[in-house]
Amino acid sequence: MNYLAHIFLSGTSPKSQVGGFIADAVKGKYDKYPFAMQLGIWLHRKVDEFTDNHVLVKDILTDLRPRFGRYSVILPDLFFDHFLAKNFSNYSKVSLRIYAYRFYSYLLLNYYYLPSRVQGFLWHFIFTNRLCRYCTVEELFESLQIMVTYRNIPLSTKSIEEYFVDNYTNYQSLFNIFFSDLQSYLRQIRKNDSL
Repeated sequence: MNYLAHIFLSGTSPKSQVGGFIADAVKGKYDKYPFAMQLGIWLHRKVDEFTDNHVLVKDILTDLRPRFGRYSVILPDLFFDHFLAKNFSNYSKVSLRIYAYRFYSYLLLNYYYLPSRVQGFLWHFIFTNRLCRYCTVEELFESLQIMVTYRNIPLSTKSIEEYFVDNYTNYQSLFNIFFSDLQSYLRQIRKNDSL
């Protein structure tokens, strides 16, 4: 899953959400962070583990790899974040806009804890309102183009966009199934670990 999903799935605690956001930039142990942030990092890793092993995601990657090569692994995350953003009112009592701006304030309030890698792109992330930009296909692929350019990834965003639009309804259905499975899994591990 990508940024929005990881934040959303990290729970309602601001520090837990920040932990879910920074987890990819935190390597190894993370016991130096506040407990709620540790929980967000732990949940992020659980989400990644579940996602990587889900049969539906494996099937998607089997379809994507012949078309887009080794960078295909980033595409389901982006596609699924689009559907979460687009249908955010189905999952949250607050609008995506309010949710995003609240989260940006949490990042600023917890700036001290952010890894330097995250601090490096934080202002661009906030000023471009990255979380809300996943709502439309056009802005989703503008975001992908920024990533492709910034990281010098040899991908044609135009061909990926065409593929995604052609398969849009199918990906919406796959997201609905997968996200329901993922939420059930997280409810279960929270119950088992009394979180």
